[in-house]
Amino acid sequence: MRCDVSRTDEVERLVDATVERFGRYMRTLPPGLHVITPFVETVGAKLNMMEQVLDVPSQEVITKDNAMVTVDGVVFFQILDAAKAAYEVSGLERAVLNLVMTNLRTVMGSMDLDELLSQRDRINAKLLHTVDDATTPWGIKVTRIEIKDIAPPTDLVDAMARQMKAERDKRASILEAEGLRQAAILNAEADQQANVLRAEGEKQARALRAEGEAEALKRIFTTAADAGIDPSAMLGYKYLETLPQVAAGDANKLMLLPAGASDAMGAVSGLGAAFAEGAAATRRTPRSGPPPAASDDRGDSQ
Repeated sequence: MRCDVSRTDEVERLVDATVERFGRYMRTLPPGLHVITPFVETVGAKLNMMEQVLDVPSQEVITKDNAMVTVDGVVFFQILDAAKAAYEVSGLERAVLNLVMTNLRTVMGSMDLDELLSQRDRINAKLLHTVDDATTPWGIKVTRIEIKDIAPPTDLVDAMARQMKAERDKRASILEAEGLRQAAILNAEADQQANVLRAEGEKQARALRAEGEAEALKRIFTTAADAGIDPSAMLGYKYLETLPQVAAGDANKLMLLPAGASDAMGAVSGLGAAFAEGAAATRRTPRSGPPPAASDDRGDSQ
C-alpha cells in the first residue's frame, strides 16, 4: 500500500512500483495512493522514472592505426517502461555500463587516432544509435552519450606536438616564400615601369634635341643662303668640327683624314673669307647724318 501524504512520499513522486502476486508480475503502480491485497500482492521493484546519468569508467582502447588511448565518458538514460526495466534485465545500470563500454571499444577501434581526436560528435552519435537500439527491449531510452576525455600516451603526444610544429614551420616557410615572391614581382614591375618611363623621357629628350638642332641648322643654312655662301662649305665646316672629338681619346696616336678633307678645308677657308668680307662691308657702311664739309685747300693756299 502506497500513500503520497508525507514528504518522503513527495520525494518519490517519480518512482514507479511493480506489483507481484505470488511472485508473478501483475501491474505497475504510478505515483499516488493505491490499495493492494495484503499477503497476496506485494511490491516488487521501485524504479526511478527520471533521467539518470552514469559515469563510464576509463578504459584503454587500441585504434585502427595501433595507437593506445585512454577514454572515459558519461551516459544519460531514462526508464520508460518499469516492468521491462525490472524483469527484462538483471542489474540495469551495470548492464547499461557494460554495453556502453563494449560499444565504445568497437566504435573507437575502427577509427584512426586523428579521427578520434577530431570527430567526437561522430563517435557520440554512433554510440548513441547503437546503444539505444540495444537497450530498447529493456524499456529504457538512452538520451545522450558523451566522450569526456581521450588521452593518448605521452610519447604519442610529444610526436603529435612535433608534427604540429613541423606543419606550422612549413606553413610559415611557404608564407615567407610567397611574400618574397610577391616582393620580387613587385620590384620587377617597378623596375620595368621605371625603365619604360626613363626610355620615354630619353626619347622625348632626343626628339627635342633633334628638333633644336634641325631648327639651328635651318637658320644657319638660311643665313648662309642669304649671304650667298655655298651650302657645301657649311657641311665642310660641320665636318671639321667633329674632328677634335674623334682625336680626343688618349689612345689615338694617329688620325687619318679622308680624301676630301682638303676640299672641306678650302670650303671652310672660303666660308671664313666670306664672313670676313661681310664684316668689312658692315664696317664700311656710312653712318646716318650729313657728310662732313670738305676743306678748301685752294683758299688756304691763296
